[in-house]
Amino acid sequence: MAYQVPRMDERQSRAWLALVWTTELLPAALDAQLQADAGMTHFEFMVLSTLQQAPGATLQTKDLAAAVSATMPRLSRVVGKLAERDLVERVGGTDDARIVNVRLTTAGRRDLVRAVPSHLALVRDLVIDRLSPAELDALTDALEPLVDRLGPRGRLGRT
Repeated sequence: MAYQVPRMDERQSRAWLALVWTTELLPAALDAQLQADAGMTHFEFMVLSTLQQAPGATLQTKDLAAAVSATMPRLSRVVGKLAERDLVERVGGTDDARIVNVRLTTAGRRDLVRAVPSHLALVRDLVIDRLSPAELDALTDALEPLVDRLGPRGRLGRT
C-alpha cells in the first residue's frame, strides 16, 4: 500500500496561504517604503530598533544576530554598512577580543527617529487600520504562539 501525503482541508489551506503571502508581500512593502523615505532597508531598521531598545543601546553581535534572526555573516555585512554611514559603531567587549559589541550612534538614533513616522503610517495603512479591534486581538492571539515557537523568548517584548 502506498503512503499518501496528508492534505489540508480548505480552511487550513486558505489560512496557510494567507500567512505565506503575508510573509512574502509585507516585508517587500516595508522595505520599499523605508528605502524610499529613509534610505535604509527594513533589516537595517530592525537592527537599529533592536539596538535602541537595548541597555546602553549596545549589544554583543551574537545577541544582536539572535534578536533579528540573522546569521553572523549577514549581520556582519549589515553592521559594516551601518558603521560606514556612522549609524552604529563596533566597540570591543571585555578582555576577550572575540567579543564585539555594536552600539547605536547619535546619528543612528536620529535616522531611526526620522524613519519611524512614515514607517508607522505604512504599517497602519497596510495592517492595523484594515482590521477591527477584535481582528487585531485574534491576529495577536494566533501569531504570538507561532513566534514563541519559532523564535527566541522575549522577541515580542515578553519574558
